[in-house]
Amino acid sequence: MKVRNALVSLAAMATLAAAAGCAAPEKESDTTTESGVDAASATSAEDFGGMDELVKAAQDEGELNVIALPPDWANYGEIISTFEDKYDIKVNSDQPDAASQDEINAANDLKGTERAPDVFDLGQSVALANTDLFAPYQVETWDDIPDDYKDPDGTWVNDYGGYMSIGYDSSVVPDVTSVADLMKPEFKGKVALNGDPTQAGAAFSGVMMAAIANGGSADDIAPGVDFFADLKKAGNFLTVDPDSSTIEQGTTPVVIDWDYLGAAAAANVDTWKTVVPEEAVVAGYYFQAINADAPHPAAARLWQEFLYSDEGQNLWLKGGARPVRGDAMAEAGTIDEELWGALPEVTGEPVIPTDDQTTKAGEYLAANWSKAIR
Repeated sequence: MKVRNALVSLAAMATLAAAAGCAAPEKESDTTTESGVDAASATSAEDFGGMDELVKAAQDEGELNVIALPPDWANYGEIISTFEDKYDIKVNSDQPDAASQDEINAANDLKGTERAPDVFDLGQSVALANTDLFAPYQVETWDDIPDDYKDPDGTWVNDYGGYMSIGYDSSVVPDVTSVADLMKPEFKGKVALNGDPTQAGAAFSGVMMAAIANGGSADDIAPGVDFFADLKKAGNFLTVDPDSSTIEQGTTPVVIDWDYLGAAAAANVDTWKTVVPEEAVVAGYYFQAINADAPHPAAARLWQEFLYSDEGQNLWLKGGARPVRGDAMAEAGTIDEELWGALPEVTGEPVIPTDDQTTKAGEYLAANWSKAIR
């Protein structure tokens, strides 16, 4: 089956950052706007009296705290700067490189302070395990988001997605056509995985991809762990967290990561190529949510409105990611047709782990990953 635009929600753990440390000032507990609206309990723009009033309330707050949003991840750099310029709201982007659980830890550690994150961008496992921290909210474009990609009450909503892939510098290693190629001697000391699969969604899905390519399934991630153990024994596996700098410097010439991050790497490394192995197609969306304890609750809700607007969705598309409203926007004629049409076709049947399968795989990784690659 050829898949271009449609994706399915699956386990992933977005890279976020720990934000513990020195004590921060307590935030004011009163979240009532000048117009008398309790921003912290608003479930739609209508609760503010419409978008204009939401914008005013957010501008009165003046700031938004985000965490774990690398500027070269799905075009977040431009998304943040566009939001700042559009609404004249300062975005405080804390520690862009880390894991999903770190963001939850930051929310707990900084609860009740002005430094707490206002919004989350999480992988499925971490998101579904922490829904008690989220504030329900439905954006104005709610009806365009397929039911499978959102909680009915708006507690969480899928945002953008992609396919797990192998990116590589074609000037350093031979062309890659399958996961098995990574075991070849030409890849000695060259293969990196984006993060720890017990903490990060890209890494989790990378191990899932390896499992499927080696006879496993969404119910059995063990072959993926075994593959990386063998990769390390062969001397091919690098225990280095790759990023744009390690790719550009040549430290990590082969990276297992989301395809849209491969596209970002290619923008700076002319010889960088990205392949989605036909024998192991893994697809997934990340999860957006508002922190119920957000120090800037109106700005948090305006951020969601922006992300799910045509403008925000097209900005994710510009970063090579597939926006959750993509199909509806294509039908309405509001998608960037050139970028939408340029998304690479992927051949193969996508793997779609259920929540239960994700939990089981996570438990296996927690018990076996560190032992396998030590």
